[in-house]
Amino acid sequence: MNLRAFDFSVVDNVGRIRLNQPDNGNPFNTDFCKEFNALSVECSENPEVRAVLIDAAGPNFSFGGDLKEFIEEPEQLPARFKRLTADLHMGVARLARNDEPVVVAAHNLVVGGAVALVAGGDFVYATPKTRFYAAFSAIGVCGDTGTSFFLPRRVGSRRANEFLMLNETWSADKAAEYGLINGVVEEEQLQVHCMDLARRLAQGPTEVYGRMRRLLLSSFSQTLENQLLIEAASMVECARSEEALEAMRRLVNKS
Repeated sequence: MNLRAFDFSVVDNVGRIRLNQPDNGNPFNTDFCKEFNALSVECSENPEVRAVLIDAAGPNFSFGGDLKEFIEEPEQLPARFKRLTADLHMGVARLARNDEPVVVAAHNLVVGGAVALVAGGDFVYATPKTRFYAAFSAIGVCGDTGTSFFLPRRVGSRRANEFLMLNETWSADKAAEYGLINGVVEEEQLQVHCMDLARRLAQGPTEVYGRMRRLLLSSFSQTLENQLLIEAASMVECARSEEALEAMRRLVNKS
């Protein structure tokens, strides 16, 4: 795959998606959005990928939207946003609904849509120096990349309001306290910690993880009764798996 905005590799069944425009702050530009969508397909269709790790090259994770690109042709900005979000949002949705769990390693500045990318991860760790900056209201836009979906689910609607509307910047410790990230890891350990976690997940029951991920996504939009029906149907699908029976047999034999 010929990539300009990313580097992609598969190691130990982990699909590693690395933001790779470090000289420009890893911006969300046209290349980024198209390639992110393509990589979401690659991760879902490549049988070697059983977990995903998202990290970034360079001094910062991402500055978010590419403002220089946005203002090149002001009259074309609405059409540009339609094209960009068509690719970006399809990739976001696919990664969220794939079986493969997503781990994110965030460092230094994480801005705008990159915060939403972080919020969409299943497991997220950051360094002590990491800062999460809302940015959207400062440039006169309301937010994309799943900001309005993932952020309230991670931190609650009140804190999401404050973060976005007051254009806040959160430290790594505050992000961990509020639930945006799982924890804080020393900078020299971040990559190793997140890759080890991704490897552990890659050795787990991938299809089961996928059902868990989709159940959690649907839980805020369903009535209790509907969610129970969806859970029951998902459990039936698990019961069709030899993997589930083998896991049960192993536990029985241990007892």
